[in-house]
Amino acid sequence: MLKKKKLVILTGAGISAESGIQTFRDSDGLWEQHRIEDVATPFAFQKNPQLVLNFYNERRKKVRTAQPNAGHKTLAELEKYFDVTIITQNIDDLHERAGSSHIIHLHGEIFKSRSCNNPSLIYDCPDTINLGDLAEDGSQLRPHIVWFYEDVPQMEAAIGETQRAEILMIIGTSLQVYPAAGLAMYAPYDALKFLVDPHIPEVSHIPNLEIVNANATIGVPELAERLINEYGGDST
Repeated sequence: MLKKKKLVILTGAGISAESGIQTFRDSDGLWEQHRIEDVATPFAFQKNPQLVLNFYNERRKKVRTAQPNAGHKTLAELEKYFDVTIITQNIDDLHERAGSSHIIHLHGEIFKSRSCNNPSLIYDCPDTINLGDLAEDGSQLRPHIVWFYEDVPQMEAAIGETQRAEILMIIGTSLQVYPAAGLAMYAPYDALKFLVDPHIPEVSHIPNLEIVNANATIGVPELAERLINEYGGDST
């Protein structure tokens, strides 16, 4: 059996947008008609926790009705041929539902909640979070989301995976939100690097990058077929 090449995939909001999940950069800094500052910072939660909880409760409903698209499904299929790690900036579970098995959620997960006082107290959250819903330490539950101005606890794990990449795929991300936007710089210089996106961001800082100017549902299956034919290991 051939040793599978290490394939690291960084996904952003663009891949989920094709499943109908709105991105926070869709329109003038509004996210589902809310200012980012009002729903996606710890200060917003301190100021108006009910608004923030309501916002994520609605997001949870919308994610539940969304379905994985051809991009998500193709990435899951690549596990037959490569040693795949997906590093996603998305808070939805579409990669999981598509069948991918090794996923690092940089910005948290919409279907989980956590203690306001102890970030390690994390719970499944299939439905809603309400004021008065408490963690076992007695503190209010909040969405298990990494808000702006908060640390990214999975960043070290993501860096470690990226440093091992033989192939790096970047899909549907503006490369504007740090520290995630800097991950590509941790990939080995001689790693194969690909960007799949219909809107090409500034990428001159990423060496040896090949651009696939297409939506994820089109570009990812085409690129995957090429990578399997040229570099895919034994699928048995």
